[in-house]
Amino acid sequence: MKTGGIDSSQIQAMIAQLKAAATRPAATPPAIQTEKVAPKPDFTDAMKGALDAVQASQTKAEGMTRRFQMGDDSVNLSDVMISMQKASINFQATVQVRNKLVQAYHDIMNMQV
Repeated sequence: MKTGGIDSSQIQAMIAQLKAAATRPAATPPAIQTEKVAPKPDFTDAMKGALDAVQASQTKAEGMTRRFQMGDDSVNLSDVMISMQKASINFQATVQVRNKLVQAYHDIMNMQV
């Protein structure tokens, strides 16, 4: 029997595979570990790194702006504008990520258990 283009025997076979995988005992880790395991990326570290990068781009744009205003000939107006736009885009992206995280938090808190 076909259900929406998929044969029901294929569905039954997939369910059987899933049940077999669920009942299989978990693999035990080796007693002695000879290889170094790469550290797992930490969300806090990744977020801090992203925020530090945004702050660095804003600081660079502010410094270039100040140098241009003081009359430094080595700084072009186009370079100042580009660095300001990069800092602005970085900040906007960070705000959007924050908004998505807050929305996800609210969605999780409003879930029925």
